[in-house]
Amino acid sequence: MSFSYVSHLYCPKCERTYDVDQIHQLCECGSPLLVAYDLEAMRQKVKRDVLREREANLWRYHELLPVKHPEHIVSLGEGMTPLVPMPRLGREIGIEALYMKDEGVIPTGTFKARGAAVGISKAKELGVKQLAMPTNGNAGAAWSLYAARAGIQATVVMPVEAPELTRKECAIAGAELYFVNGLISDAGQIVAKAIREYGWYDASTLKEPYRIEGKKTMGLEIAEQFSWQLPDVILYPTGGGVGLIGIYKAIKELQALGWVDGRMPRLVAVQAEHCAPIVKAWKEKKRESEFWPNAHTVAFGINVPKALGDFLVLEAVYETNGCAIAISDEAILAQQQMVAKLEGAFICPEGAAAFAAARTLRESGWIRDGEKVVVLNTGTGLKYADLVQVVPPVLEPEDSLPMRE
Repeated sequence: MSFSYVSHLYCPKCERTYDVDQIHQLCECGSPLLVAYDLEAMRQKVKRDVLREREANLWRYHELLPVKHPEHIVSLGEGMTPLVPMPRLGREIGIEALYMKDEGVIPTGTFKARGAAVGISKAKELGVKQLAMPTNGNAGAAWSLYAARAGIQATVVMPVEAPELTRKECAIAGAELYFVNGLISDAGQIVAKAIREYGWYDASTLKEPYRIEGKKTMGLEIAEQFSWQLPDVILYPTGGGVGLIGIYKAIKELQALGWVDGRMPRLVAVQAEHCAPIVKAWKEKKRESEFWPNAHTVAFGINVPKALGDFLVLEAVYETNGCAIAISDEAILAQQQMVAKLEGAFICPEGAAAFAAARTLRESGWIRDGEKVVVLNTGTGLKYADLVQVVPPVLEPEDSLPMRE
């Protein structure tokens, strides 16, 4: 039995194939590359019962991950985050079977640790010594920390408005950190120039094939945590959309293996009202999005005006009979507070956007009675603590607390 059943890389646009034992970034045609596995061989040799004996982290699925040799694994214990029932919020929204996949408890505090763990591990296996990437904050933080663990030098460029904590994570990990007076798209242009000039490994979103493989483990875990019975709806806050692409890929692979029961969940791409290129494309029934000018939102992690893998996000939405929906910043902040008050979970604004979307879709009837719904909270609210304004009364030592009604 192989440690990994990885087979090759392939282009979803032109179908060219590439060797997984060599460094590849984009296809010659400019498309992101995806990882293929010998699922037929795995189906014959690996039974899902083997998972019962394994550690509760994402590497329990190593046959469906691209790292061929276990000695190259770079890990901080990431994966198998809790699938939390949300009964009080569910009753308030009108969704009885509402669950939160909580990525806030993972190393580095966001789901970005998954992509970093697998992406850095494969980079190590390929002999990478130096990488560079643009980021809105959390991905750069995660890749900087995992790169440090792997002994790989990271260079990170982020917008000046990126959350302060993510800046500090990059810096303390020893990454070369730069700010750009602009958006992540501007940071991407600077990184692309450096890649061309210096030949560094490009760890930009979807410009290396392996981040998706780390993110897809969210889908593998959701299936296993529901005893291989698939939920009806999965809502995902979508910037670059790698997690949504990954979840779709994961469930298709599980279906090919015969490991899951039930139809494919309807996938929902959730964006912010003032940065919603995927939503606009979906409403117009297009296969690719257009650049969104003047993008801004409090949910900084999904402030991506044009995703390289937009066509893959839209394919996942179309093929699952899902939808794309935009949420206002006001609704995001209100929902973040509601989740904390009703369920005691301090979630990130991106996760709050997904909960707000669940509320809207339930009100419209798109989410139906009795459906099992999973909302991805992609990080801890502590990363965005400055969004919460607190001005409590100041007491003198001799003061008494007022009685509450």
